Amino acid sequence: MSSDSHSDLKLVTAAMLVIGDEILSGRTQDKNVSFVATALGEIGIQLREVRIIPDVEQEIVDAINHFRKKYDYVFTSGGIGPTHDDITADSVAAAFGVGIDHHPEAMEILTRHYETSGIEFNDARKRMARIPDGADLIENPVSKAPGFRLENVFVMAGVPSILQAMMAGVLPLLSGGARMISRTIGVPLAEGKVAQDLGLLQDKYPEVSIGSYPYFRQGEVGTNLVLRSIHGDKLDAAFSDLRVILDGLGVTGTETT
Repeated sequence: MSSDSHSDLKLVTAAMLVIGDEILSGRTQDKNVSFVATALGEIGIQLREVRIIPDVEQEIVDAINHFRKKYDYVFTSGGIGPTHDDITADSVAAAFGVGIDHHPEAMEILTRHYETSGIEFNDARKRMARIPDGADLIENPVSKAPGFRLENVFVMAGVPSILQAMMAGVLPLLSGGARMISRTIGVPLAEGKVAQDLGLLQDKYPEVSIGSYPYFRQGEVGTNLVLRSIHGDKLDAAFSDLRVILDGLGVTGTETT
């Protein structure tokens, strides 16, 4: 049987919940979604949905419960710091219907960190050791305050350098599936000239995602056509048909990686 047999291919999906009023206000620009999407894609997990929500407990609870039932994995960023509006841990506990308290290992990690740093380990900082019952810690090599995992939900910091360090420890815990393959061709055509043909091609190959992205370079109008699928054979067939379409329009295009 071919290694590309469709029965051998498992689609593993994920969603990401970006939590924080500062993102919605525009004061802080999110840099985590693209990093997480790329890291997951490399191990065969497709990020299928992203939602940005405020620091409001019921909204976090509702989003967590929706995502954890719909996708294989859920990743959150933001809201696990020491301030009053850092309510992600409490919200996740509420979503799962479990208690929350100071986690002994988290307290030990933070106590040691603040003693070494010569900084007071006050009540506000101790909030960062509050972890929902039954959760496993996610190591934070940067600032020590851990994230946590509860079933298929991974809760991480919003600061990009910390989230990236946490993801390094999270990735080995994940089970990926089929990797998404893509092929891209750039053509000197306005998007509208190829739109109808692309629609027909999409109907013919429902297992291939077909996107068109216009560009403007040095006065030249063109479109990048991107085909993506976990099925290599379907992807190649669709791309071959696309080449025929482009030949009929009098262009060859340039395939890029």
